[in-house]
Amino acid sequence: MVNESAPQSPEEIIQANFAKIEAERDDLKDKLLRTLADMENLRRRTEREISDAKAYAVTSFARDMLGSADNLRRALESLPETARTTDEPALKALIEGVDLTERDLLKVLERHGVRKIDPQGEKFDPNMHQAMFEAPDPEIAKGLVSKVVQSGYKIGERVLRPALVGVSAGVPKPAATEDGQTPPTGN
Repeated sequence: MVNESAPQSPEEIIQANFAKIEAERDDLKDKLLRTLADMENLRRRTEREISDAKAYAVTSFARDMLGSADNLRRALESLPETARTTDEPALKALIEGVDLTERDLLKVLERHGVRKIDPQGEKFDPNMHQAMFEAPDPEIAKGLVSKVVQSGYKIGERVLRPALVGVSAGVPKPAATEDGQTPPTGN
């Protein structure tokens, strides 16, 4: 039987050590490249999180302020037209003050990335709008927003509050005649 653990030549020992060192180098290089890729991914994710934090930091405050903006709008809409055209200076000043306050509040919100959604006449989008009712409307095609009950708001690309809307059901169906038949349409 031949002994396989026979002494190796110095050249064989050097080759074996060289192969071992190359394998270790390749392993360390692979680990280094993976670590660098992980660090780059972490840097990008951190930048994105910081950007999101800056963009959406005012979300809860903005959501709380929307009630005040709604109340100012309701106050202006509740005024009869005669109040708006009055010559009474105190009433005119009050109306102008409420209007100015509402506009200023909306400008401040807009400066912080909050935009008003006014979907009147747009196609109903369940991601942006909340349907309150559907009603026939001969003026507006089916599936379009026919009435905005309450404006919605976005912050950045996210919906802060969906717009409460009425959706058109299209042209109303003709009423049935006394014999239960619907009259023919002129089409």
